[in-house]
Amino acid sequence: MIRKTTPEQAEKVNAAVDGRILHLKYIFYIYPIKSLKMRYLLTAGMLIICMFTNLEVMSQQTDNDVLTIIHQRKSVRQYQDISVPEDKIETMLRAAMAAPTARNIQPWQFYVITSREILDQLAGELPYAKMLSQAPLAIVVAGDTPKGNPNEEQIHNWKLDCAAATQNLLLAAEALGLGAVWTGVYPYKARIAAVSEALDLPSHIIPLNIIPIGYPLLDDRPKDKWDAEKVKWVE
Repeated sequence: MIRKTTPEQAEKVNAAVDGRILHLKYIFYIYPIKSLKMRYLLTAGMLIICMFTNLEVMSQQTDNDVLTIIHQRKSVRQYQDISVPEDKIETMLRAAMAAPTARNIQPWQFYVITSREILDQLAGELPYAKMLSQAPLAIVVAGDTPKGNPNEEQIHNWKLDCAAATQNLLLAAEALGLGAVWTGVYPYKARIAAVSEALDLPSHIIPLNIIPIGYPLLDDRPKDKWDAEKVKWVE
């Protein structure tokens, strides 16, 4: 994904590079160098340093961007009537599949729904997914239960892995300028049946949730969920 440099990023880079250039001028002033060749070499060296300074500042900004995306993520339930490009859909799915998974079993399956008929059908059958009637796209995150349950002790791993994949998907949607919301399907039997029937899922594939996705219609704001009372320090 190609992202435009923000004014804040540009300001940081320019300040760092200006500092290196000022340092170069100081060297030339304090230590006069008569050799033109040596001046060229020093100038080239400083340009290389400036280049790496640029990369270093941008790398730090990227780290900050990750935290910003995490804190900016919110549930978006109203969407514009604009389709989502396939490359953005693939980016979200790749992020989802980068989630942690017990023993690397990867017991997830993803169903990308763009059918207006199916979206409207599920909007009428799922009590907390009415926004599907407005969304141009939805992704069902489902668990392949035989693959996710290699033995009795690990019977719930598919739920954990698919939940982690869902969070990655939601963060990727936020990073791409999209709005999304997690609407639960599992463990409600009626909802599982509705999604399974609409998508003709085999019995061993269980839908965990369905994620309506689209370009936000409103300027939704994230909620500050920080609560220090929920943190216990064990020392």
